[in-house]
Amino acid sequence: MAEQVQSYKKHARWLPGYHFFVMPVLLANLLNSIRHVWLWPTRGMVFQMIVALALLLLGFLARVMALTVQDRVIRLEMRLRLRGLLPPDMQSRINELTHRQLVALRFASDEEMPQLCRDVLEGKLATSKEIKERVKSWQSDWLRA
Repeated sequence: MAEQVQSYKKHARWLPGYHFFVMPVLLANLLNSIRHVWLWPTRGMVFQMIVALALLLLGFLARVMALTVQDRVIRLEMRLRLRGLLPPDMQSRINELTHRQLVALRFASDEEMPQLCRDVLEGKLATSKEIKERVKSWQSDWLRA
């Protein structure tokens, strides 16, 4: 079986069960509940609509919380990685990198990391997109939420 390759254009993580089943079903349930409230406005229907909204929000927040924890782990991992890769004059500036910048830098190879960090710290690269586009040797990350 051919190994999949990640790149800037193809690195988004889609969880088919979540993105294409769970969330669409929860959204359809909410829309159906709203329709029922519109057609038969009773307290029971309003409560069902509130529960449907809560379920949709639960699904969304569960994903947000998982991604937040993942970003915290990536931030820690990148700070440890940078301590070993950056020259001494740049190591004191690691904490100046934002969490978004650290998350974007994780795809860079060890060889290009010092120059990318220098460009980020000098303000030449500001956004995650700019950082990811400058990565020449993309390091795949398959262990993501």
